[in-house]
Amino acid sequence: MKSKSKIFVALISCLCMIKITAQNPIIKHIFTADPAPIVHKGTLYLYTGHDVASETDTNYKMADWHVFSTTDMATWKDHGAPLSPSTFSWATGDAYAAQCIERNGKFYWFVSTFHKKDEISGGGAAIGVAVSDSPTGPFKDAIGKALVINEMTTDMKYGWDDIDPTVFVDDDGQGYLFWGHGTCKWVKLKENMIEMEGAISTFKPKNYIEGPWVYKRKDLYYLVYPGAGTKPEMIEYCTATNIAGPWTYQGIIQENVTNSFTTHPGIIDYKGKSYFFYHNGSLPTGGSYRRSVCVDYMYYNEDGTIQKIIQTTEGVSKIK
Repeated sequence: MKSKSKIFVALISCLCMIKITAQNPIIKHIFTADPAPIVHKGTLYLYTGHDVASETDTNYKMADWHVFSTTDMATWKDHGAPLSPSTFSWATGDAYAAQCIERNGKFYWFVSTFHKKDEISGGGAAIGVAVSDSPTGPFKDAIGKALVINEMTTDMKYGWDDIDPTVFVDDDGQGYLFWGHGTCKWVKLKENMIEMEGAISTFKPKNYIEGPWVYKRKDLYYLVYPGAGTKPEMIEYCTATNIAGPWTYQGIIQENVTNSFTTHPGIIDYKGKSYFFYHNGSLPTGGSYRRSVCVDYMYYNEDGTIQKIIQTTEGVSKIK
């Protein structure tokens, strides 16, 4: 009887260890993609897409955008889906990559979806912006129309190049929006975060595909993106001393992910550590259209370059 008790205790201990050490993916009850973290008043908020494709579907079905939060990097609260393409009267299609940012007490959620064919647009991918007084919503369309439509960018001769917005406010208060498939596009934003200031610029970082993530660390600007020229994607990056470039290619920091031909970076510093969010297809029944968000540590060299991301099933440790 004692030996059975010991076996039972040992089994429970093993199960507890599995629960503790197998953190990735961090969201397990739904399929999530395209992670975008921010920190507000000591809490880390994570904005994601939501894959609802079936196991047999051969394309994306992304119903809405979700918000999660944590204060310890181990326990995640699901705040539901406060935003979907149906929030925008001009929109149709799926909820592609998006990023939220706080400015002047309001939260601006830049999203990519598709535009209805109407007198304004012939359709194609478009970028909208929603606004809320809270990081968890409710959100509403901030301007009643798309901020970027396909007709504004003509360098790529197809209709899905205006996707995957990343937004950044520099130390001097100037806001910037980067986005694009095939080429990277960027424009200044006015302080109200819902109007563009000046012309749209376009450039092509080495191996760039889509999904840019722009941020600043010390005096260096970083442009991180899925690249390698072919799928499955890898994460590559460039750096610059000026947000307008020139951008210096620095190499690959994340190799192919498990069971997904796409990946997507989301980078944040939180409570003294740097974190790298991404998605893969590692959940049961997961795949390229049923993805899941993961997080691992991110480390920099003394010169500001990024060390290779080590993908783990353990994920990151709970913050005590």
